[in-house]
Amino acid sequence: MTGSRVAGGPAPVWSSWPFLLAGSACIVAGGLVSAATAPQASEHSAWAAAYLVLVAGVVQIALGAGQALLAPRGVSRPLLVAELVTWNVGNAAVLAGTLLQVAAVVDLGGALLVCCLGLVVLAVRRPGKAGWPAWVFRALVVVVLVSIPIGLVLGATSGG
Repeated sequence: MTGSRVAGGPAPVWSSWPFLLAGSACIVAGGLVSAATAPQASEHSAWAAAYLVLVAGVVQIALGAGQALLAPRGVSRPLLVAELVTWNVGNAAVLAGTLLQVAAVVDLGGALLVCCLGLVVLAVRRPGKAGWPAWVFRALVVVVLVSIPIGLVLGATSGG
């Protein structure tokens, strides 16, 4: 499948699979972190497990599914790779920087997440007559976009 499609139809299904697989791996990793750290749980381990499940996992799956549904011309493989790399490297940087208490790494991760959201918005900038799914997708992007600087500020002011 080359990614071409009939104008106005849904994006090729293949474009959502990488997000589904990577997001599912993050959800499983979050569960493993929770299970492994349960005997000596800490604030950081609980945060890391929740972050992996919710942000790295669930949001990634939602972004991929929304993009596959709403992208007017489908998503090129280079754009898809750029989105996956920026999202996953950004999340890895936020996790590592937070756990190691290196603010610059957390900030770099946050910047990569914003870049990924920008790429996704570009791919879905004209969803056509998608109705409520387009509004739900936009709301998700806005909520995540607003939460990134809030999380960065809270992390910097709470000492980790």
